[in-house]
Amino acid sequence: MKLTGGCHCGAVRYSVEGEPQHVALCHCADCRKSSGAPMVSWAAFAESEFALEQGDLSTYNSSGTTLRSFCPKCGTGIVYRNEEFLPGIVDIQSATLDNPQALPAGAQIQVAERIGWMETAHELPVFARYPGMPED
Repeated sequence: MKLTGGCHCGAVRYSVEGEPQHVALCHCADCRKSSGAPMVSWAAFAESEFALEQGDLSTYNSSGTTLRSFCPKCGTGIVYRNEEFLPGIVDIQSATLDNPQALPAGAQIQVAERIGWMETAHELPVFARYPGMPED
């Protein structure tokens, strides 16, 4: 399977080819701080299955051996690497895929650090669009 994706502004494009080793929603504090979101969806591939097709990435060492790479223009997080704990693996933020539904999450990880209200987020009211706005 070959999938493509990229950043918000379009400066960075990438591809991955092969089957992911896992797809998981991560609730760790480090992911929350780097993304500004309550969790991040990651898809793990062998490093050799990832190709940067366009643009350049900036890399930030967020904690010890953790390297997070992102678009230097718009800030979209693209990949995570940690050679100490995940040698030879590149995790892509699966929501940056052109078709993020292609890789549904199979697990939630780091739930010991999950924000308490995320445990019941599925019980909140849902709206197809912003409340009060006309429906499509």
